[in-house]
Amino acid sequence: MIDAQTLDSPAATSTVRIARWTPGGCVWCGSTDSIETYRNEPRCGLCREKESIIDDAKHFIGMYGLRPLGGTLASEDEEEREFRVSARDAREVLNRIRLEKLPDPAAVRKALRPRAAAAVAAPPATRPGSTGATTAKAAPKKSQAGVSGIDMIELESRVRKLLDQLQSVDEQISALDGQQGLPARARMKDLDRQRTTVLSTLAALEKARRRG
Repeated sequence: MIDAQTLDSPAATSTVRIARWTPGGCVWCGSTDSIETYRNEPRCGLCREKESIIDDAKHFIGMYGLRPLGGTLASEDEEEREFRVSARDAREVLNRIRLEKLPDPAAVRKALRPRAAAAVAAPPATRPGSTGATTAKAAPKKSQAGVSGIDMIELESRVRKLLDQLQSVDEQISALDGQQGLPARARMKDLDRQRTTVLSTLAALEKARRRG
């Protein structure tokens, strides 16, 4: 929707508000450009980009225990200020393109159902007792055998990558050992969390390997 103030603005020709949401469009701005599922709802490329910028800023702020994002850009260093400015600019864009009336979540879920159903649709049934039915039943076993072989290769590859990641985390922890200050403590906490996650994933993969 374009109001009088927007018409008088020089930038009016570059920004067009979409009046209302239609099935398949972005639930935030209504755009149909580069739609993908983001946080379990359809979002366009621009909205996903701006939301990711804000998420990165929140992660940085939380990792170092800094003041939450807000109206002021006061920062302790340039890196923090860059995150705050980027998040503010991203939020301004999202506020500017926001639909005047966001769609009903129930309507969004209903619009997503046909695509979800198509993704999991079963193949056409074959008459019981026919030769085709016997072939159809045997085919998954052959296919599954091939998939299992590929999965084992992928599993071993993931284990190697996780071991490399674990070594990198341990090296960073050793480098921070003895350091004081808020940034160092926050970084150490984050590395400990990463190490726990890697070890848990390795344990799960080992169980999967044994089952295979």
